[in-house]
Amino acid sequence: LQIFLGALAFSFFAKGFSGSYMKSMSSQIERRFEISSSIVGIIDGSFEIGNLMVMVLVSYLGPKVHRPKVIAVGCLIMSLGAFLSVMPQFLMGRYNYERITVTVDNSTSLSACSPALSVDDTVSDATETPIEVKNSGCEKTSSSYLWLFVLMGNLLRGIGEAPVMPLGVSYIDDFSKEENSAFYIGVVRSAGMFGPTLGFLLGSFCANLWVDIGIVDIDAISINPKDTRWVGAWWLGLLICGAVSFIASLPFWFLPYSLPKEGEDENLKISHLPVSVQGDHCKTEPPVQPHIYLSIADFLPTLKKLFGNPIFLVYVLLTILQYNSLVGLITYETKFMEQQFNVSVARAIFLIGVILLPITILGMFLGGFLIKKFKLHVTGMAKFAGITFILAYLLNLLYFTCSCEVLQVAGLTVPYSGLKQLSSLQSSFIASCNADCSCKMNQWDPVCGDDGITYMTACFAGCKSSSGIGKNMVFHNCSCVEGQGHGLGNSSAVLGQCQRESCTKTFPYFLALQATCAFILCLGGTSTYMIMFRSVSPDLKSFAVGIETLGGRVLGGLPAPIYFGALIDETCLKWGTKSCGGSGSCRVYDTKAFR
Repeated sequence: LQIFLGALAFSFFAKGFSGSYMKSMSSQIERRFEISSSIVGIIDGSFEIGNLMVMVLVSYLGPKVHRPKVIAVGCLIMSLGAFLSVMPQFLMGRYNYERITVTVDNSTSLSACSPALSVDDTVSDATETPIEVKNSGCEKTSSSYLWLFVLMGNLLRGIGEAPVMPLGVSYIDDFSKEENSAFYIGVVRSAGMFGPTLGFLLGSFCANLWVDIGIVDIDAISINPKDTRWVGAWWLGLLICGAVSFIASLPFWFLPYSLPKEGEDENLKISHLPVSVQGDHCKTEPPVQPHIYLSIADFLPTLKKLFGNPIFLVYVLLTILQYNSLVGLITYETKFMEQQFNVSVARAIFLIGVILLPITILGMFLGGFLIKKFKLHVTGMAKFAGITFILAYLLNLLYFTCSCEVLQVAGLTVPYSGLKQLSSLQSSFIASCNADCSCKMNQWDPVCGDDGITYMTACFAGCKSSSGIGKNMVFHNCSCVEGQGHGLGNSSAVLGQCQRESCTKTFPYFLALQATCAFILCLGGTSTYMIMFRSVSPDLKSFAVGIETLGGRVLGGLPAPIYFGALIDETCLKWGTKSCGGSGSCRVYDTKAFR
């Protein structure tokens, strides 16, 4: 049993590790494939779909199959899924982010806004990526449905993960003492929670590396990880996740079909056989095949029996509601932190891994410990859970105070400083100061002016000249930027959007609030889980876990990322453009609406 506990804890670790890594990379995948948040939601939901395809069957056949071997196969499928998701990285070309090229040749640098040139020249030279680069990018992106590989890989990961939880938990519950089973399950789940922590840390590390690491000269890249066009090495961690899942499958091949029940001597065992409910699991030889066909026939009556149990029904409804809020939150949390509090995605992922997850583990562990210590019965556990959930809900209301101003983009969220704008919807970006620059409308290569306002490109800031290369490029004589003390027209702008200092200051309060909420929710989570176990008859345990997970997944985990993503897309103010035209991923959100 100890070996099984260890192996199961590691497989819980492996599934948490790859699951959280995929969650943490959602914004990188969104930008790499230039897709909207709702498509990211669909990719995310494919995991749930895979899970559902086999979950009910696995839980129902639970005690009738060789559980350790089925778990081993599951872990192998998980690793296969991770390797499949990496494929697009090797099939796609390099990642070309949106930018305007300014240098014409080595000696002279040309400005972004150049009224001196005729319009044709400006368009071909200054504001467009060189033609040959554009075309090479285009052939590659015609295969931009490569995100389907990630979707398929995620689907496989879902299929592989399905048996681990219901079969593992029911195996422990069958062969351990009743008073120990809650504690063991708590230990395994807590050990498994280190997976997400390390998954997020790996995610944070990879998000800081440039996507084409090793192929591209890093110094030539003009954006940093805080930029909304930055894409990290999302594929690197998936290789590691695949390897971990493969290792997790190994010990299960060597475990037996059943174990002697903990704490009972062998001779006692025989006299107890007729009494013990688990009697039929103690046979060493696996049951014969026809047994399975028979069991599928009484599937519906069993289901009816489960849903005739009001406590179980309420528990399933609770699970569905909690899944909806938690899955939506976890999927888009890094994007939220980046947009609201001006932190890079890598840093947001890192903080979730280092602060939020350990607190979640602590909450789960403490929850299980309190149940064991005070020997809580079903009613006690229900009261305990009820109090914690109400408390967490009230704390949630404080989120509305974590506010932050919208990024100031000239012509998008603020008017051009001190200038009458040329009236027309399309050209709210064009003011009198940049009217003769002939800027391209759909570009996003932001610069930050001396006045603390972000301009969509150096061209829209009306900059006449530039110096420096790569990340250190500075634009001068910007006609739209009002500098301190020296009026309009001779101030400068630097690459990248302006930093919102006040937002970064409120970030620690947001984190503290979130950590508190997570801790309180997890404290009550273990007890609701045990209520379900205590309220269904022993032979239905593994089936109940499966049905509960199924409900949470179908009505929570699957739709939540999709509708959250679609709602978040509604708050987008400026969409990026793909190298071949068409809209890419979002560059700027209306932070108030997003919140």
